Amino acid sequence: MASIVVVTDSTADIPLATREQLGIEMVPLKVNFGAESYLDNIELQPAEFYKKLASFGKLATSSQPSPADFHEVYKRLTDEGHSVISIQLSSAMSGTYQSATIAKSMLDDDADVTVIDSKSASFGYGKIVVRAAELAQAGADKADIIAEVERMRSELRLYFLVDTLEYLQKGGRIGKASAVLGSLLNIKPILSIDKEGFVYPFDKARGQKRAMARVVEVLETDLKDTPVNLTVAITPGYSDGAAEMAELLKSRLNVKEYAETEIGPVIGAHAGPGTIGLFVFPLGS
Repeated sequence: MASIVVVTDSTADIPLATREQLGIEMVPLKVNFGAESYLDNIELQPAEFYKKLASFGKLATSSQPSPADFHEVYKRLTDEGHSVISIQLSSAMSGTYQSATIAKSMLDDDADVTVIDSKSASFGYGKIVVRAAELAQAGADKADIIAEVERMRSELRLYFLVDTLEYLQKGGRIGKASAVLGSLLNIKPILSIDKEGFVYPFDKARGQKRAMARVVEVLETDLKDTPVNLTVAITPGYSDGAAEMAELLKSRLNVKEYAETEIGPVIGAHAGPGTIGLFVFPLGS
């Protein structure tokens, strides 16, 4: 039986050490500061990105990998005799998934590549990628790994607490008037992702503490007494509220597994500094 290699892209925000340990292949997106372009999480790491963003004064943008970028990885792996499971950023947010599917169509018919739309972002699907790679290392067959990916994808609870409205406004997600008024009133948006992979405004609150309390209330109602895996993701250098959020969730939920990670450059370019990401998976279901 061919060994299985898991491929993803840089917006999964999986730490390098974890990718290396589990043999996860990563195809990077690009982060653009005007005419300057950097490979996400290769040429530009999260801490460097947020420092550069603070001094740039404009909106950083991102661009997807080309089909050729994925094809190079897929061909190398399949020529080596591997089977591939490739899990990508939500197709509702980026053309990355489309690039991956085009790359698959460019391969020989006997190349064993499965491309999956995560319908998620950041470590919301990074955790799914990690689990798939763990199962692959343990010798699970491809059908079982894909079934676990689909289960986790359907059970994920994901929220982003956005600290500033500036980047949502610059990116066209909210109007300028709404951004100005929201900033004056200290409005903190709470974003989530629906089952089709689209970002939507879940709720909003005046002040970070109220935003945190709202998310805890929702999760506590939804997952009361359920053992969960919780990951809190932060933007480097803006972590003041992350520890408080984590302790609040651990005191109110049945958290059996806990981890922290960083929100990388591409997601950070759209959400802005100070964003806190919460990724919750029920355990034992």
